[in-house]
Amino acid sequence: MIRILLVDDHPIVRTGLRALFENYEDICVIGEASSGEEAVGFVKENPVDVVLCDLRLGAGMNGAQTTAAIRKLAKPPYVLILTTFDKDSEVLACIEAGAAGYLLKDVSAQTIVESIRQAAAGHMVLAPEMTQRVVEGMRRPKIELTAREKDVLVQLATGAGNKQIAKALFVSEATVKTHLVHIFDKLQASSRTDAINKAKDHGLL
Repeated sequence: MIRILLVDDHPIVRTGLRALFENYEDICVIGEASSGEEAVGFVKENPVDVVLCDLRLGAGMNGAQTTAAIRKLAKPPYVLILTTFDKDSEVLACIEAGAAGYLLKDVSAQTIVESIRQAAAGHMVLAPEMTQRVVEGMRRPKIELTAREKDVLVQLATGAGNKQIAKALFVSEATVKTHLVHIFDKLQASSRTDAINKAKDHGLL
């Protein structure tokens, strides 16, 4: 029997998944969680084989953070991400956090069931095209921003100008300009909009 925990902030999704697994004798839903924090707490107290987790879980921990926290536990279950988002940086973040696989919610019910079985057996579950994207993402050099550069980037994403950013971070406009030069250089961006888009692509925003 494969014991699974459903983690999704939408009750209707959890209800649908529970109904799906009731048709299979080898899979048993032993719990549900609406947040990453709740999921980690449940796994600490209950024996779980596979955690089926959404990527975005509201205001708290996201799927990647939840995966990392669960995988750090003693004798952790496997974590399978089931989501509607297929952004490369998010897929890569989940795999690097220790996820056993990444599925999109538009796959068939049978694919979800077979993926649960594969994950429980310790196998990686990724569509061929997603595997290629993950490999390419791992080969791509990581972009590291300083804490202050990240602060400036976050302000930049709100549409704030240099003067507004300086005021928000309690620094001079000259300092903001210096940080922007470094950010643009690291992201190889040609404009503010380009910097924001590339930062999102790299999972920095």
